[in-house]
Amino acid sequence: MILEDQLLASIAYVLPALVTGYVAYYMFKSYLTQQNSDKSLALLMDKKRESLPVKLQAYERMLLFCERIHPTKLVLRIQPISDSSSEYVSLLILTIEQEFEHNLVQQLYISEEAWSGILKTKNIIENKFQQVSKSNETAVDFQKAILNEFNNTSSPSEIAIAILKKEVSKLIL
Repeated sequence: MILEDQLLASIAYVLPALVTGYVAYYMFKSYLTQQNSDKSLALLMDKKRESLPVKLQAYERMLLFCERIHPTKLVLRIQPISDSSSEYVSLLILTIEQEFEHNLVQQLYISEEAWSGILKTKNIIENKFQQVSKSNETAVDFQKAILNEFNNTSSPSEIAIAILKKEVSKLIL
């Protein structure tokens, strides 16, 4: 009987201690999990805060690239070096390629969709220049044809700029 009384007394002391220990363990575990998620969120926010200016700068540079390769602006900015339209187109394409190579690293910081749009824009403009140069022998005729072609219609550059602006608005919000 004494053994049973001692066993019951022991259980009476141990059981509340076990329940209290379990509750404390569960609450401490929940607290640590919450602290870890708070720290992870804070680190993520810091990382975003630090990377946002770099991303915005990349979008700015690519927008400037699209503005600089806009066909009408490019034709007005770069003057022909000879009367030949093929030589003039070579100069224009060389200018586009140099601008592109200068901004090539920006693809690290912009979305895949935006980069794809910029590549398509560059290629469409270069192909259009080559097509127009075939039907115009002089550089002056080529310039007039390009100005007429893109004066009333939207250029590929404007489409790429719209994509870039849409991407930036997503980043800022």
